Amino acid sequence: MVRRSSSGKSSYGCLVFILLIGATLYFGFNVGNVYWRAYQFQDAMTQESRFAARNSNEVIVAHLRAQADSLGLPDGAQKIQIRRKPNQIWIWSEYIETVELPWKLQEINFNPHTERIF
Repeated sequence: MVRRSSSGKSSYGCLVFILLIGATLYFGFNVGNVYWRAYQFQDAMTQESRFAARNSNEVIVAHLRAQADSLGLPDGAQKIQIRRKPNQIWIWSEYIETVELPWKLQEINFNPHTERIF
């Protein structure tokens, strides 16, 4: 007597599961990449504020614009603003990233900023 295996009868359930995992990874990577670049830009601002006592506003802006360009950030990130008081600095920018999600494009507003007393 030969027994037949019942495996393979519900292969659609496995296929749907694999497609859902794949879509989650794909879109999650896109969103994660956008937030990772925003974190790196924020970190660059924090680094520049540490050396603000020695660097002029023009030098700080040039460094941050170069960083925004190397990260591939939108043009809005290039509009860096600086405010100084004696022994204190504020650096900020604002830009919008567009992320592809299932069935729509989502805009995410980023506002990296830092404040340092030196």
